Formats: sequence, structure tokens, C-alpha cells
Amino acid sequence: MKLSVLDQSTSAAGSTQDLAIRESLALARHCEALGYHRYWVSEHHNSDSIVGTAPEVLMAAIAATTTRIRVGSAGVMLPHYSALKVAEQFRVLEAIAPGRIDLGVGRAPGSDRLTAMALNPYSNAAEDFPGQVRDLQAWMAGEALPPDHPFRSIKAHPSGPSTPELWVLGSSDYGAQLAAYFGLPYAYAYFFADGRGTEEALGLYRRNYRPSPRHPHPQATICVWALAADSEEEARHLLKTREHWRVGFEKGLREPLVTPEYAAAYAYSEAERAVVESVRRKAFVGTGEQVAARLRELAAHLELDELVIVTWTYDPAARHRSYELLARAFQ
Repeated sequence: MKLSVLDQSTSAAGSTQDLAIRESLALARHCEALGYHRYWVSEHHNSDSIVGTAPEVLMAAIAATTTRIRVGSAGVMLPHYSALKVAEQFRVLEAIAPGRIDLGVGRAPGSDRLTAMALNPYSNAAEDFPGQVRDLQAWMAGEALPPDHPFRSIKAHPSGPSTPELWVLGSSDYGAQLAAYFGLPYAYAYFFADGRGTEEALGLYRRNYRPSPRHPHPQATICVWALAADSEEEARHLLKTREHWRVGFEKGLREPLVTPEYAAAYAYSEAERAVVESVRRKAFVGTGEQVAARLRELAAHLELDELVIVTWTYDPAARHRSYELLARAFQ
């Protein structure tokens, strides 16, 4: 079983947001030393919770300060950008860290509608996503675009002996079908909806997969939220930070993470407490061995040989410890 990381560069109350970016760099080095396979960073905008707005920039710093771990985006929200520019950015990244770069692309805005318009005023950009993926796939691989394509003569530079690995990200059937059509690896955001729709999406992907030269067989993974600590009691205490955030999220708030102590003292309403209880029931939380056992069971059920773990804590040290305990439990 391969273990990988999704880092969302979360900000903490009482700290400045720039610290979250430097903590991402530190966590990447820590997870590389622990033996994790990939380190993916996300793209969000206009959020006080998740402040990694430019994964391609953060990836460059991570790639330059690590030596083995694969470094990727989960993802680049492609409708905001030109496919050619993204191809060029990731070819530069591949030159920095040959054979270690993943380009995960998504169709969702990673923000609210107004922010999405500020990033790209073309309101129907998401409708062009399949065409963008087709163009990106060709430019990344150094292959020709279709004969009637207006940009057929354009190449993405710099070239080299290796190219980034392109992934499609999704949280619905749409991304699964698109990844299958283009013969690309697929990552499902299990943590978005606590696993709902996962089996259906993976089934669609595998049944409809069309082999491609680089990927003759389907390759899938899921991103799971998980938290391990030295005791189950400590892990449950640390989870209170995410419980509080989720209550705010349900009300449309995107606020920095609070301490577990603040969350424990918070006066939740009856409706808010129902949200908290839902988070507690579904969370992969406990000691390293407890969480690992549940993750192994999930991976076996979904026929996966890789899991991507996303973890939030108020204190970066607790997050480092969580990844350490899971690495140890999975050996």
C-alpha cells in the first residue's frame, strides 16, 4: 500500500497566513523522510481557511527542497487558466525535478462564483474543460494536436526526457468519465462528501477506461481525511478543531482553524451539534494502528493500492505526528 499526502495549507487563528505556506514546505520534507509516495498541494481562492492559492509556485519550492517524493497539484483548477500556460508551468517544474511531477487538474472553481469570475471573466470556461484536458495532455506529452486545431503548430517548452504525469481530479461521475475517456489516472475526493458516490465513480472509471500509451490500465486513488495521535483520546481532542470548522463551513464561513480548547468550549446550537456528531461518526480518527486498520479495510473494499491522506490540526506538530504514526503503522 502506497501512502501519499494532500496538503491544503490551512491557516490557524492567531497566526499570519504566510506561516501556512512555510509549514507546507516543512511538512513536505517531513513526509519525504517518512517514505510517503506523493505530496500534493491544493488550489483555493478567497478563503481564510485554506490559503494555498498557487500550487504551481508552492510545488516549485517543494520540488527544489526535496529529492525523492513525487510533487503534485490536487489540483490546478483548469477553467481559470490557459491550458498552454499550465503545460509550460509544469514542464518547468519537470525540469526542476525530473520524473517527480504530477499535474492534477479539476473543473471546480475552488472558490465562490464571484472569485471565479475575477480569476477568469469568461463565464462559460468550465464548459471547455474536456477540450482543455485534451490540449493539456498533448502539450504535456509533446504530441501533436488534432490536424484542424488552431494551435496545432504551438509547442510547450521546455522539453526534456521526462514529462509530468497528468491526473483528473473529481468528486462526481463527471471527472470519472472524463479520466476514463482520455486514459488518465483518476483521484476521487472521498473526504468531500464522506465517501458518498465513491464506489459509483470508481466503477464508472474502471468500466469505461480507454487505454492510453502512458497508462494502459486504469490507475485510481482517493483522498481521505484522517487523523492519528498517540492515544484515541488525544486524537478525538484534536478533531474538535475540524468539527468547529465544519460547523462554520455549513454556514458559508471559511475561517482560520481554532484550537481544540476553543472548539471544546464553544456553545453549539442543537443543529450545529448534529453537524459535530456527524463529523465524529465518519472521521478516520484514533491511534495510528486504529486509523491504519480502517484505511486498509477501505482500500481493500475499493480495490486500491494507494491512498492520499489529508490531515488538519491547529498545531503543525500534531499534524507531523499524525503522518508519522500512519507511516509507522503502514511500515
